[in-house]
Amino acid sequence: MITPENITRHELIGLDTFIVKSSNSQMVGLHGKIIDETKSMFTIQTTTGVKSIPKQNSIWQFNLNGTSALVDGNTIAKRSFERMGVKA
Repeated sequence: MITPENITRHELIGLDTFIVKSSNSQMVGLHGKIIDETKSMFTIQTTTGVKSIPKQNSIWQFNLNGTSALVDGNTIAKRSFERMGVKA
């Protein structure tokens, strides 16, 4: 089960996200569902279309069944299998 404490070790595709803080002020407030992930980018389905957003230099909020988790994008700027500790 995904919790705020272990979210960085789980799959993030399919989760709703919100950019709380970013070095690029135009990204603050952007929200949607993560539909793809690479080492340094999230692809997000927003109400205005699909956006590719860099993970780094942003604070991400993830909604988890009524609770939320804040994650520094610099800590998750890895491939998903590297972040989860799985061998490829």
